[in-house]
Amino acid sequence: MDQPDKVPASPAKVKLTPSAVVRYLDQHVIGQDEAKRVLAVVVYQHYKKISHTNEAPDSAAAITLGKSNVLLIGPTGTGKTLLCETLSRAINVPFVTADATSLAQTKYVNEEIEAILQRLLNKADGNIAKAERGIVFIDEIDKLKATDPQTRSTSGESVQHSLLKIMEGSLVKLSNGQSLDTANILFICGGAFVGLENVVANSKAFGFISLTDGNNQLILDRLNSRIKPTDLIAYGLIPEFTGRLPVVASLKPLSTAMLVKIMTEPRNCLYNQFREVIKREGAELHIAPRVFEEIASLAAEYKVGARSLRGIFEEMIAPVLFVLPDRSDIRRVEISSLFEEAKLSTA
Repeated sequence: MDQPDKVPASPAKVKLTPSAVVRYLDQHVIGQDEAKRVLAVVVYQHYKKISHTNEAPDSAAAITLGKSNVLLIGPTGTGKTLLCETLSRAINVPFVTADATSLAQTKYVNEEIEAILQRLLNKADGNIAKAERGIVFIDEIDKLKATDPQTRSTSGESVQHSLLKIMEGSLVKLSNGQSLDTANILFICGGAFVGLENVVANSKAFGFISLTDGNNQLILDRLNSRIKPTDLIAYGLIPEFTGRLPVVASLKPLSTAMLVKIMTEPRNCLYNQFREVIKREGAELHIAPRVFEEIASLAAEYKVGARSLRGIFEEMIAPVLFVLPDRSDIRRVEISSLFEEAKLSTA
């Protein structure tokens, strides 16, 4: 499963069309094709709208287009943060992440939100215009809900209300005295939403739509599987907040086959990273295909998606990295099983 070294394509060279963005994402993120397409279309329309507004800001006949913030729903470790971070590199805009759980635990929510925007400005090297075109990813947004809508968490609901204005667009004064307009900042929220499938299953389904030909059932199945705003409200998000997230994309759980691809196929995959680490010690790393399958099977048992892959990989490589600095004669490292010692050779 050895691979030749690859040089990443420059994000600046990616032409901003949905298909081009998806192709760039494919180089770095395995699977999740539906989410990639959704994000690519939203990003294309979002930044095209900004460019059009800048080109003709005073057009009396211009139609005002709303902002389509995005909600990503999927199990932990399926690539929500990675997708957003890679997306920001593809289009060359500043990107920051935030944790909704942390926002809910603080008494000073507005100050924490300002701190997020300040980090975005820092990522833009102080360039306000660039920061105002950035992307903010807020993870674990599902943690802002309560288990019972009748006793909805005050802290969670207050955080949702605090996020409303900046997600829609407002002028926020930062602690350093500068102001940041959030109207063109793209907000992407994410969460595992454990139990949402039960809400969707129990929500009212579309029983009949007047359509022709044999595609009726396919269309109905797609409509019925779609996560609706009412489902999110029933789950515990307030109606106003769900209204700021008109686009919903679902990420699928990762199979063991996908976990293997994650370790071996992307440009910055774990295998390439550790090949580079070993190369800097003067040796070549060769890992048998079955090793990746063993790692993927073990990671699948942990039920945290791709998050555990690096830890398992590090544990496997650690004995080798302990020896190599003292053995300048080692030229080749072979690992044939996760449960066997690596073979070190001087030839």
